[in-house]
Amino acid sequence: MEESRLAAAYPFWERLTEEEKAALLRGCVEISYPKGTHVHRSDMLCKGAIFVLSGTLRAYIVSEEGREVTLFRIHANETCVLSASCLLDSIQFDILIEAVEAVQAIVIPAGLLQPVMEQNPYVGLYLYRQATERFSDVMWMMQQILFMGVDRRVAIFLWDQLARQGRTTLHMTQDEIARNIGSAREVVSKVLKYLSEEGIVALHRGKVEILDKARLKKLL
Repeated sequence: MEESRLAAAYPFWERLTEEEKAALLRGCVEISYPKGTHVHRSDMLCKGAIFVLSGTLRAYIVSEEGREVTLFRIHANETCVLSASCLLDSIQFDILIEAVEAVQAIVIPAGLLQPVMEQNPYVGLYLYRQATERFSDVMWMMQQILFMGVDRRVAIFLWDQLARQGRTTLHMTQDEIARNIGSAREVVSKVLKYLSEEGIVALHRGKVEILDKARLKKLL
């Protein structure tokens, strides 16, 4: 692993000793996760810190009835530290992480990260700060679920994907959209059907095409 890549990924890099840098360089790995791969769940070993080079990860929880609620997403040039939750004493609930696109990532294994974290306070501070920022994302998602109508949540999701992907045709199924906004597929289908009848989107198999960006934006 090139040192420049880790230095760019982790702000604490310059605070490490030469021995700590050498240990991380020897132990970190670059991993590819195909779309749909479960990166982290309760029955898997603690993964470690994941820096996403390309693609998107989705962190979510599952209710007793099997309903999925997306908490946040990790995109390119972002770090996921909740996959190293075994190192964070305050994280006591089960969170699942999957690749919603093909992902290329740099992983610092938990077993390698733990002694460095214990010896170097800057590493622990970074991990907890990242976890705190993610919980801010969780609170925003909970506000959406509790206080926004499904139609607005669908519109916000489509607009965010439009801005992120830079194209008007989104290759996502209605089930994927439902899981991402924490709603039932049947409800999302009704909203998309309404948007389609209004000429705001066009529905295709496995795709949603945005036809009228101006009217979609008014729904936000």
